[in-house]
Amino acid sequence: MLIRLSQTYLNHLETCPRKFQLIYLEQLSSPISPDQEEKLAWGKQFHLLMQQRELGLSVELLFQADPKMWESFQAIAQGAPEIFLPSPNSATFRQAEHLRTWKIENFLLTVVYDLLIAEESSAQIIDWKTYPRPPVRQKVAENWQTRLYLLVLAETSDYLPEQLSMTYWFVESARDQGSEKNLHDHRDGRFPPGSLRESRSSQCLKFISDRQQHEQTKQDLSQLLTKLQRWLKDYENGQPFPQVPENSGKCQNCQFSVICKRD
Repeated sequence: MLIRLSQTYLNHLETCPRKFQLIYLEQLSSPISPDQEEKLAWGKQFHLLMQQRELGLSVELLFQADPKMWESFQAIAQGAPEIFLPSPNSATFRQAEHLRTWKIENFLLTVVYDLLIAEESSAQIIDWKTYPRPPVRQKVAENWQTRLYLLVLAETSDYLPEQLSMTYWFVESARDQGSEKNLHDHRDGRFPPGSLRESRSSQCLKFISDRQQHEQTKQDLSQLLTKLQRWLKDYENGQPFPQVPENSGKCQNCQFSVICKRD
């Protein structure tokens, strides 16, 4: 039987195997606060907006319902107009919510790109994030979303790793950073460090893949999946997945600390 995995589950597995067990195998979850629920709803609406716009559908009602969504959209349009301008190349492929899968051993790796723009000699993945400001770049580079998304695209297409890039746009930063200096840094950072481009109301992180990073990600993924196969076998025999050390600092804010007796 194929086991379907996403970047979210890989992050859980790497962060804490026991957390992966509780979420993926035992389907446990914790209640979210009204504030978190509101942010999630806003993020879903923004993704819907960008998807409808890419399909050529009307988005005016969404803008009327939330003027701040219009401000966030305008921030991206001003910071990266090339995303929205029609391509002069008729061979360009564009698709919102683009789904790809890649089978490796007994696992089916699944990715969904918010927007994929594929040219003849390059392709870029666009991901919309509704965070107030971007996290530390290195953490984003090491996150399995960045690594898996670029890896799967290279493995399921004819593109070379160095022909691929992934850009995160953080679209809510207008709410908290309206007074910041307007920066126009268009340098492309080599993956994994990435580059940060900022404006008054939008920020982005761009990562460009390369052969070395591609092979390293494949190796790291293979090692992680090998561990998962062993832990799954042990779990079937009644042995739970490993826990992280108590002094790791990862348990304090974990929603499962009580279940794991780490509170």
